[in-house]
Parts: sequence; C-alpha cells; structure tokens
Amino acid sequence: MKVSVLGATGYAGAELLRILYQHPQADVVHITSESHTGESIDSLYPHLRGFYDMKLESMQDIRAIGEDSDFIFIGLPHGHAMEVARALADLPVRIIDLGADFRFDDTAVYEAWYHVKHTYADAPRVYGLAELYRDAVRSAKIIGNAGCFTTASILALAPLAKSHLIDTKSIIVDAKSGVTGAGRSPKLANHFPELYDNFRAYNVAHHRHTPEIEQAIAEIADEETLINFTPHLVPMGRGILATCYADLKEGVTPELIDAAYEKLYDKEFFIRLLGRGGYPSTKEVRGSNFCDIAWHVDERTHRVVALSAIDNLVKGAAGQAVQNFNIACGFDEKTALDVAPMYP
Repeated sequence: MKVSVLGATGYAGAELLRILYQHPQADVVHITSESHTGESIDSLYPHLRGFYDMKLESMQDIRAIGEDSDFIFIGLPHGHAMEVARALADLPVRIIDLGADFRFDDTAVYEAWYHVKHTYADAPRVYGLAELYRDAVRSAKIIGNAGCFTTASILALAPLAKSHLIDTKSIIVDAKSGVTGAGRSPKLANHFPELYDNFRAYNVAHHRHTPEIEQAIAEIADEETLINFTPHLVPMGRGILATCYADLKEGVTPELIDAAYEKLYDKEFFIRLLGRGGYPSTKEVRGSNFCDIAWHVDERTHRVVALSAIDNLVKGAAGQAVQNFNIACGFDEKTALDVAPMYP
C-alpha cells in the first residue's frame, strides 16, 4: 500500500515513520511539513538516519499526493484534516487522522470544545479505537484515530460500562502524561527548568478529551454519561497512566468485574490484563502498542478504581493508527506492532 504522512515532523509523525518502516505492506511515498519543506527528515530526526532519506514536501498540491496514495495519515493540528479530507473526497484514497477533526459523531460537540467551525460535517467517518470499533474501521473512508488520554481511559472503563456495572454519571478520570503529549513546539511550561522535578494539573474541567471519553462510554453503555477528567503533566518523555473511578451499581461483586474484563478483552493481543489488584506502569509499555489494565474494588466506598498504562506516542497515536491501517487493509492486526516494550 502506498502511504503518505502529512505533518511528519511532529512527535507522532516521526513515531509513525519509525513503525511504518517495519511494515512489509506499507510503502511511504510522501511526507510533508510546511515549516521544513525541502529538508530531509533525518536531519530533523537523526534516529531515522539510514531508514529514510526522503525530503519533506509541501501540502500545496494535495491532490497529487492523494492521487498517488492508497492511505494518508494526517498528523496535523485540529482544523486541517477536515480540509484535506474534503479536498480528496472524490478520490479512492482513505484517511487516518491522528487529530480530533473526525472523532465526534456530532460536529457541534467538536465546535464547542475546539472552537473551530467544522467544514466537513457530513464526512463518512468512524471512531478509530481499534479494540472497540474494529468492524466499523474495516470499511471506513475516514478514521478518526482516538486520542491518547481517551484511549487509556476508555479502554479502562469499557468493560464496566458495557456490562452495566457502574453509574456512568459518577466517573472521575485522573490521568498523567509525559511531555511529548504536548507536541514538539516549544512552550514555556515544557521548558526543562519548568518541567524538571515538577508535577502539575492543567486544563481542569476544560480538557478537550472530556467529550471524547463521554461519547464512547455513553455509546458503549447506551446510557447518559458524565465525567470529571483532570490531566496532569509529569517530567518524563512518554507514557500515560489513567486512574479511573466510578460508583458501582447495587449488587455488583468483584467477581462480576473480573468477568467483565475477561469477557471483553480475552482475545485482544494489545490489551494485557494485570487483574484485580494489579498496578500498571508506564515503563512496562514504553515503545509498544500495549495497554496494560488492572482494577481494584473499594468495598468501603462501593467504588471501582480502574488503572491503565499506555505509551502516548504508540497506542495513544501512531501505533493505534497503524493498527487501524492493518484492520482497514485486512492485514494481520499485529503487523509492525508485535514488539516487546523497551525496558528500562
């Protein structure tokens, strides 16, 4: 398959190139960057030296790129993918957007949280959280790759919601992310003296992944859902740990919770269940497409605490995009992704 990567110089774009190099059925034909047009990708990311000697192109002739590609991965800030997809709507090329433009069923929700007018509201899209939306992904024209915090949170909560074990209006998600989640553009908050030996929350009650988590859990449970989501920035490069709390419904036992996780994820290669009482950690999934999940039952408060760990650049971005690509193409889902995490 001939694939192109738009926005190849972001952290997710570079990670995507690293993974695609290992893919026996993917031929990267175009990589783009408006700020580094004409430069070689390995001059910006030396770790790709010897793997890619390609020059970065401009997206100015997006039609030519679309006509020369079977799949386009878009790693651009929100607001750009919808324009690309609209420009290529009449072509057979399929799109996987690593941004937020195609994650929402209702574009009004997108506009309210992202403060951008959606210009392709009727786009034929599906939500790209592979383990839960696999059947829809197979034939999708446009796949809205799930976000990083959302992947960790939804996967941790999905068995509880699907089996109707929790009050879906009582959910609290407390999540921590490495700094690559904030992107590569320099920001004061990500400056080494600000970040080192520091730990802080941000965007409390306003983070844009909130409605994405609510949408998925509401759909899975077929119940109205309301969550409190609080993200935190920790002084590490990559990784997400999500701690999710919810009130249990009456009569729910620890054994019912165990069974719900086993039933939903028993055959999922990339979901590793640590079981009741386990403790996932970011280092144990680093560089991999795995999501490690565990859960604890607090009988005193009658609440469940679900924990999940992912690498935000892999399972939370580029790895999930390749997993969706594999599903959409009919390849083995593990292709280019069945590697052990890096440790330590």
